[in-house]
Amino acid sequence: MIILKTKSEIEKIKIACDVVKEVLEKLEDYIKPGIKTKDIDNFAETIINKRSAIPSFKNYRGYPATTCVSVNEVIVHGIPSDYVIKEGDIVSVDVGAYKDGFHGDAARTYMVGEVSKKAKKLVEVTKESFFEGIKKAKVGNRLQDISHAIQQYVETNGFNVIRDFFGHGIGRSLHEDPTIPNYGKPNRGARLRAGMVLAIEPMVVEGSYEIITLEDGWTAVTKDGSLAAHYENTVALTDNGAEILTLYERVL
Repeated sequence: MIILKTKSEIEKIKIACDVVKEVLEKLEDYIKPGIKTKDIDNFAETIINKRSAIPSFKNYRGYPATTCVSVNEVIVHGIPSDYVIKEGDIVSVDVGAYKDGFHGDAARTYMVGEVSKKAKKLVEVTKESFFEGIKKAKVGNRLQDISHAIQQYVETNGFNVIRDFFGHGIGRSLHEDPTIPNYGKPNRGARLRAGMVLAIEPMVVEGSYEIITLEDGWTAVTKDGSLAAHYENTVALTDNGAEILTLYERVL
C-alpha cells in the first residue's frame, strides 16, 4: 500500500533529509586517501547525533553500522571496516537519518583524487541518470516511466543498471511501497500522485549487472569485478512537480 503524505508530513521528512544532506555535503571534503571506511561511518554518526537524529540503518534488520560504504566493485551495503581508502578509489556512501518520526535517505559516490576516465564517466552517468528519471516524476505519469528513463540513459552511455536492488517509498518507515526498479518498460506501474515520497536510487555498473553477496550477508559486489556507482535522493511529488529533499537546489 502506497502511503500518501500530507504537506505537514513532508515538512517533517525534510527535517530528516536535512540531516542526511549535511552528512553527504561534509563528506565531500572528508573523504581522502588514508582514511578508513569505518572513519566515514563514525564521522556520519557524529553529525547525525549532533542533529538529535538517529541513524536509520544502524541495527535495521541487523545491519551493524550507520552508513553503507561501498568501494569500487562493491555495489551497495558495504559494511564500514579497516579498509584504507586509496587514490583512484570510488566510494559510495548511503546514509539515512530518522528524526521526529520520519526518515530521510540518500547516497553519493565520491571520486578520490585522480580516478580513471571510465570511473569518472560511470559516476557522472549514475548521477545524471537520476535526473533523467526525475524528469518523469510527475503527477499522472506511471512509476516505471522513471525506471525506463534511468535505464535508457545508463545503457545509452554504455553501462548497466543493477536488477537486484531497488528504490522505495519512504516516510515513517525506512522502506515503504512502492518498489522502484531502475529498469523497465514505460507506462507501467502505479500512477504517480501528489503526496508520494520516493527514494530514487540508480545503482550502475560498468560491466555485467550480475551480483554476488558476500559471506557477511550484506556486501553486494559485481560478479565480474567491475566498478559500481550509486546515487540517491529522497523526492516528494507535488502538484507543482518533484521536490528533491536531499539537495540544496530542491525544486525541478
